[in-house]
Amino acid sequence: MSDKQRTSSLESPVNQDELILQQQRSIEKEISESIPLVGDKESLKDLEKEYEGDEIYLSKVKVLGQKYSHIRRTRPDGNCFFRAFSYAYLEKLINNKDEYNKFCDLASKSKDNLVALGFPHFTVEDFHDTFMEVIKKVGGETDVSRSELHRFFNEQGYSDYIVVYLRLITSGQLQKEADFYQNFIEGGRTVVEFCHQEVEPMYKESDHIHIIAMSTALNTGVRVRYMDRGAGTEVTAHDFPEGSTPAVHLLYRPGHYDILYP
Repeated sequence: MSDKQRTSSLESPVNQDELILQQQRSIEKEISESIPLVGDKESLKDLEKEYEGDEIYLSKVKVLGQKYSHIRRTRPDGNCFFRAFSYAYLEKLINNKDEYNKFCDLASKSKDNLVALGFPHFTVEDFHDTFMEVIKKVGGETDVSRSELHRFFNEQGYSDYIVVYLRLITSGQLQKEADFYQNFIEGGRTVVEFCHQEVEPMYKESDHIHIIAMSTALNTGVRVRYMDRGAGTEVTAHDFPEGSTPAVHLLYRPGHYDILYP
C-alpha cells in the first residue's frame, strides 16, 4: 500500500464521522427552519396528542392542563427562551397600559445603561432602535397590536434583533452584578468571559443564570414549568426572581422553551 493510500485509509473514518455530523446538523437546521419562529396559540390538549404513546409525559401534560389552557410554540433554535419571554411579555402588556408605559420607560433608558457599562454605542443603538420600534407598535388598539406582535416576531430580521437586544440586557445585568453572579459560573471563567461565550452569541441556549439576570434587569417575574422524565406527575415550577409574581409563564422541556397561558 502506498503512503497516499495508507493516509487516505487512516483519514477515512474521521472524515466519515465529520460528514455524518454535518448531515445531522443540516437535517436539524432544516427541521428547525420549518417551524415558525413563534407559532399560533393552541390548546394544551394538542400536547396530549403529541405524547399519546408516552405514559410519563402524558400524565404530566394532564396535570399541566389543570393549571394552563393553551400553549404557543417557538422555534427550537437556541434562542427560544428570549423569543418566548419577549413575545409573552409584550402580549401581556397589550392589556395593561400602566405596565406597558413603565416598560417603555425602562426599555428606553436601557440603551444608556448598556453604553455606561462599556458596550459599543453604535451597536447598542442599532438594536435598541428596533427593540423600541416593536414595543411602540404593540402599544395601540388590542386586535391590531396582537396582529402586529405576531407579524414582527415571525419576520426573522425584527425577531432576531429583539433576541440580540435581550441578550445584551442580560449580559449587562450579569456584568453589573458580577460579584454575585460569579458564584454560579463554572469552569474558572470570569463573568465577562461567560457573557462573551454563553450569553451574547445567538443560538446559545439559556439556563437559570440567564433567566435570573434578564428578569431582574427588566423587573419582571417569570414562572418556568419544568417537564422531564423525573419521578411523579407534577411539573415543577420555578419563579425567577425567587418570590416574584410571574407575568410570563413558560414550559421547559429538555433544551426548549414554549409559552404557557393560565
